[in-house]
Amino acid sequence: MTFTGAGSTALLTDHYELTMLRAALADGTAHHHAVFEAFARRLPEGRRYGVVAGLGRVVEAIQNFRFTTAQVEWLREQRIVDDVTADYLTSYRFTGQVDAYREGEIYFPNSPVLTVTGTFAECVVLETVVLSILNHDSAIASAAARMVSAANGRTLMEMGSRRTDERAAVAAARAAYIVGFDATSNLEAGFTYGVPTRGTAAHAFTLAHTDEQAAFVSQVASLGTGTTLLVDTFDTTEGLHHAVAAAGTGLGAVRIDSGDLAVEAWKARALLDELGATATKIAVTSDLDELTIAALRDAPIDTYGAGTKLVGGSGHPTAGMVYKLVAIADQPGADAPMRPVAKKAAGKGSAGGRKVAYRGLDHAGFATKETVVVRHLPGAPEAVLGRVLQVAVIRDGEVVHHPTLAEIRAHHRGAKAELLELDLDLAPGTPRLAADPTALANLIGAQA
Repeated sequence: MTFTGAGSTALLTDHYELTMLRAALADGTAHHHAVFEAFARRLPEGRRYGVVAGLGRVVEAIQNFRFTTAQVEWLREQRIVDDVTADYLTSYRFTGQVDAYREGEIYFPNSPVLTVTGTFAECVVLETVVLSILNHDSAIASAAARMVSAANGRTLMEMGSRRTDERAAVAAARAAYIVGFDATSNLEAGFTYGVPTRGTAAHAFTLAHTDEQAAFVSQVASLGTGTTLLVDTFDTTEGLHHAVAAAGTGLGAVRIDSGDLAVEAWKARALLDELGATATKIAVTSDLDELTIAALRDAPIDTYGAGTKLVGGSGHPTAGMVYKLVAIADQPGADAPMRPVAKKAAGKGSAGGRKVAYRGLDHAGFATKETVVVRHLPGAPEAVLGRVLQVAVIRDGEVVHHPTLAEIRAHHRGAKAELLELDLDLAPGTPRLAADPTALANLIGAQA
């Protein structure tokens, strides 16, 4: 991959990352080997599991984490960096290691979702960009996975582009597709990531014509009878009559975007069948989330379109991941011994040491336990305790993990299939498989 500077991610970071770097370069800590981990201390209230998403974007961000001449000069002008730090940033390249849960993997509190190993300097500056991607994409994926469960096999469309930042919209479409959404309305997500795209028309198209019938005739003439017509601009019942009149009984689908969606769907199904359009599908949109989708499960709905509640607001409470130093050497050199370190603050504590995680499975393939052990401590168990959850992603600065989007979707299906019905329940609950940070802390204390 050739870096041109146009896609630099180096300033997608917080000021304090460079404050730490500047001081660490001055006292020598910058060159001590270290291990950082990204994990969530807890899931959003009521959530029973989370889904990892954004790893592919994290890898791209790390590859592009290089400072241009203009960026370094600006940092110098602002007195954010001194000459030594500026020289370091000019030649910055990540040359360390990254291990992580695969995208689409299920995670729980204290799961070591991402591990970054290298010098303190090259690892610490990645914190903000890593967390901004993981927290956003994992939040979207976790919400979307619940919607997939609620839809129970029916088609799901991601339609949130107009409810969030233009770049976040692309990431959201990718994250939703990973966990089972069928398509997105966002064309950039299709172009960049290969997510299937679909689209019909807005109320504006109907209002732009002299009447609803003329609008439908125009759309069918251009797109064919398999198109989806939006039938609730004025009166849904009349709209259904106009739709079938324009497209005939071979009309692909109708979309309803207002009213009591269950009631409107039943009325639409009855009228479409009466008019002979028995194969015409019904799509509904309008601030859907997993709970409203579940409530509509018995209605004759074929496709759900989710946007507002997926990409913004309460639809995706933050994943809450943090990026913490868990081990560091006290002298430079790749072979220098590492000591575990951990934050002890009340409510924000962590366990020190580089972790390895396993998903225990029973004879039927269902998850029974998430076991997290400290790898490098003497006496720590090394026997396989289930399915190994982390994979090598970057080695010596080079990317070694290249899954396709189809492979990521397949992995998610397999990981989600390991969960019990209890785990998938949409009602508020607590994670069943969370790793115990106290046990990890005790292990470290016993080996000290």
